[in-house]
Amino acid sequence: MSQTSPVTNNAAGEPLSTKSQVLEMGAAVSQSFAPVKAICAHLNAFHVYASDPSRCVEANHYCSHLNEDVRQCLIYDTPAPNARLIGVEYMISAKLYDTLPAAERKLWHSHAFEVKSGMLIMPGPNGLPTSVWEEAETSEMKDVVGLYGKTYHFWQVDKGDKLPLGEPQLMMSFTEQEQFPEFAKVVGERDERFGISHEQKAKKREGIQVPEVHGDADSMWKGSSEEGGAKKQESAGVNPSGAQILKDAHSST
Repeated sequence: MSQTSPVTNNAAGEPLSTKSQVLEMGAAVSQSFAPVKAICAHLNAFHVYASDPSRCVEANHYCSHLNEDVRQCLIYDTPAPNARLIGVEYMISAKLYDTLPAAERKLWHSHAFEVKSGMLIMPGPNGLPTSVWEEAETSEMKDVVGLYGKTYHFWQVDKGDKLPLGEPQLMMSFTEQEQFPEFAKVVGERDERFGISHEQKAKKREGIQVPEVHGDADSMWKGSSEEGGAKKQESAGVNPSGAQILKDAHSST
């Protein structure tokens, strides 16, 4: 690493000193970093703020498996070496999700739309034929489509914050394209950077079966009726706030 390395993604602070660079290189060869080395998948998608559905942010997930029912992911704003760690996501199986208290289940989101729309991708390595990688990616999507995720972001990079400020933000997933008015533009720009097509991936995934999504999941998009039916986002963007979802969860403990 050279002394001219840029400040990490415009974060507050000075560039790494020569001393810090030497320590980094030494640690890389002397320590094991076992938890980080357990990371086995890079997934890319977009998270939406539970408190404000008009705001979303690109999320690069670096995930490891705790077991067959639990995954844990570090979330970065980019896949670059100087990326900022902006959040975490836990993914669990439907079997475990069903055991959670009702208020807790409201903090979790589904992945069905992300998978079927092609929004969720597993970026492939350079040099590997696309057709070969997409087979592996589609297999991974078959596993992810039925998982539930719980996500908090600590760094609101979409606001331009130079440090992780304020309270952690509960994040959710989109469950239909109408909730994401700029879907084609935003996802299209992401596609161009990664050299892929979400439309092509959606076509490839047509055969993926979507399990029934629990009625308590994706709570930010639900109406207040007992049926818990999905309610499309109104032009005013009114929805149950993330703060209220958290309040309900905490009051049950």
